[in-house]
Amino acid sequence: MNKNNKSNVVGSIITILILIVMAVVGANSDGLYSSQAQNVEQVDNLENVTIHTGDGVISKIPNDGNLRVYCLDVGQGDSILVVHNNKTMLIDASTNQMGSKVVEYLKNLGITKIDYLIGTHPHEDHIGGLDNVIKNFEIGKFYMPKKQANTKTFEDVLDAASSKKLKISSPSIGDKFNVGDAECEVMSIKNEADNLNDCSIVIQMSYDGVKYLFTGDMEAEIESSRTWNEVDILKVGHHGSKTSSSKSFLNQTKPKVALISCGAGNDYGHPHDAAVKRLENIGAKIYRTDKEQTIMVLQEPKMR
Repeated sequence: MNKNNKSNVVGSIITILILIVMAVVGANSDGLYSSQAQNVEQVDNLENVTIHTGDGVISKIPNDGNLRVYCLDVGQGDSILVVHNNKTMLIDASTNQMGSKVVEYLKNLGITKIDYLIGTHPHEDHIGGLDNVIKNFEIGKFYMPKKQANTKTFEDVLDAASSKKLKISSPSIGDKFNVGDAECEVMSIKNEADNLNDCSIVIQMSYDGVKYLFTGDMEAEIESSRTWNEVDILKVGHHGSKTSSSKSFLNQTKPKVALISCGAGNDYGHPHDAAVKRLENIGAKIYRTDKEQTIMVLQEPKMR
């Protein structure tokens, strides 16, 4: 073998070794490379919005001005993260069992502070991991309904907040706040509801002409209690239960994208066929964590 051929062989071997290392550990100068697969889809009629799915979406967030909404893969529970311009909102943190997983996700994304922490209602599959989050991150505002629950999970959240002298506030309908340049408004909260699901803090978020609605476990009774704006992205209520996502509600909101957080093979049968059918009937593209793993909505700002 001549000298040139030897050089070519050595060069090829080095290239292959580099590709193998990148595939195993994943890395580039910005920490954005991930060896795990992710699928990317464009949303019809929303030219600046793409949907990314798979665990590959969990990588350090660059400071690129894009809005990111993560529907985290946390089994039979809810945990939604919103990030824009280094500001963050975390809506729920799934179950006690998944609390450490939520913390791991957030750290892998490069999160160090939660500016708005929201426990939509005191069910374990929504607030179970909040104590883990409070213990591991700096917290700005912390919102929950004024609804007590006689459970250790609820007490753990209160104890974690107390240990960091963190005040828990209950917002009112119409309250507004910003996550970066994304404008948020409280659309529903019912502190006196007997059904804990109906206590859910429901938030509409608007950014650059695109509207999002985060519903917690809101059910049909609350859906019918007010009128709703059309939205583009809907976090489907109550994991796709048949008691949520009523026909009237969906006819008003008309979401293009529906995000469902649920565990594979869960005991509740979520999402229910009836709810899925209603979503399909209004033309929503459905994404589910039990099928797609973590889901990220990426919205690029329009050209100014």
